Amino acid sequence: MKLKPEFIKKLEIIAGHDWVLTGAGIAEDYAKDEMAIVRGIPDVLVLACEAAQIIETVRLCNEYLVPLTVRGSGTGLCGGAVAVNGGVLLDLTRMNRIIELDEDNLCVKVEPGVLLMELTEFVQSHGLFYPPDPGEKTATIAGNISTNAGGMRAVKYGVTRDYVRELEIVTGSGEVMTLGGKVVKNSSGYALKDLIIGSEGTLGIILSATLKLVPLPEFSVSLLLPYDNMSKAIETVPVLLRSKTSPTAVEFFERNILLYAEDYLGKKFPDTKSDAYLLLTYDGQTENEVEREYSQAAELCIACGAKDAYIVDTDERKDSVWKARGAFLEAIKASTEELDECDVVVPRSKVADYILYSREVERLLGVRISSFGHAGDGNLHIYVCRDEIPEADYRIKLEQAFNMLYEKAGEFGGKISGEHGIGFAKKEWLRRQTPEPVISIMREIKSTFDRNKILNPGKVID
Repeated sequence: MKLKPEFIKKLEIIAGHDWVLTGAGIAEDYAKDEMAIVRGIPDVLVLACEAAQIIETVRLCNEYLVPLTVRGSGTGLCGGAVAVNGGVLLDLTRMNRIIELDEDNLCVKVEPGVLLMELTEFVQSHGLFYPPDPGEKTATIAGNISTNAGGMRAVKYGVTRDYVRELEIVTGSGEVMTLGGKVVKNSSGYALKDLIIGSEGTLGIILSATLKLVPLPEFSVSLLLPYDNMSKAIETVPVLLRSKTSPTAVEFFERNILLYAEDYLGKKFPDTKSDAYLLLTYDGQTENEVEREYSQAAELCIACGAKDAYIVDTDERKDSVWKARGAFLEAIKASTEELDECDVVVPRSKVADYILYSREVERLLGVRISSFGHAGDGNLHIYVCRDEIPEADYRIKLEQAFNMLYEKAGEFGGKISGEHGIGFAKKEWLRRQTPEPVISIMREIKSTFDRNKILNPGKVID
């Protein structure tokens, strides 16, 4: 869209001339996110450094009816932070200050552009722990909140929503409000804070977030469990979760994913001889407590078909195993010409059946499908790889694969996304799976927070 010169001039007054970019001044990276499938170049890029600049930018865009998309590190996978309708792209990565650590109330207040890895390092240096652990550690906290990111520790500790105490936001109409508080319990009216979490920047822009912390666990040990096949591995999970152990993480992956990771990292994994693996973690405040839990888990898993139980307790072993696990997505990307992701979540009892079904889709369509995920909470990351398939044929196969995979997730009582959000790329499948009365209520909520629909248009339900 063509923006009026007076509008751009007012943006420069708000944010400073050097921090308002147009045309060739906008780097190509701003036209995409990590997956690079959804593309859209903004007309103007604004790099804000304080809350007042965000508020005034929102109010100006609302006055001129200019689309406004908010962006953090750009690590999303669904096009949620891509300016598909042009307009203004608001980059918040300069807003990266930790405002307050409140050790008495076990919480920390941060600006939206603080990176997950920065927050983790800061609170751990004070003997505290922020449990949400999405795979991308360079994501911003506001980005995690906007997609309700989960990660590997969700099976024990929960997801991002469980750790947001308070949000200060500005709505699409330019109204500033504080939702929630430092309190542990709150039954005071509607839970508006929880509407913002997972809304992908379509309802409001986060100015600050107050997050719950817990004491840092003193001990942590992982178990690597090889299996003859994926069915045996996944069938162990409900038995494990019914036991008296409390795993922090329960991950699953197959041998081919490990081999991709080895090639990508140039490092050997402790074991690559088996077809399928579970990776468990246990943490706690005493060594005896952790040892008791992982020993019981090892015995249980071997009784359920695990071929062995490798204890991952040294820094060297942890580095080898968890670096490989953290590199799975990048390793799969490096193995193919192009890919797209199906980020479904299904009931835990259906994980094995769903993985088997994905193999059937792979066979029927003649397209490689790689997968791994969080067996402990039923969140699966399934990637449809292009390889040597001609682009036009791949687009057809991709559409067919997603139709089959999302339809089966619905049959199993699952949902379109477990932690990556809907963004632009997945909104059609959300519409197909969600009853119209529910979509209608979502649209009414959107209109309440953003009357002129300027915030992140074209995403989630638009």
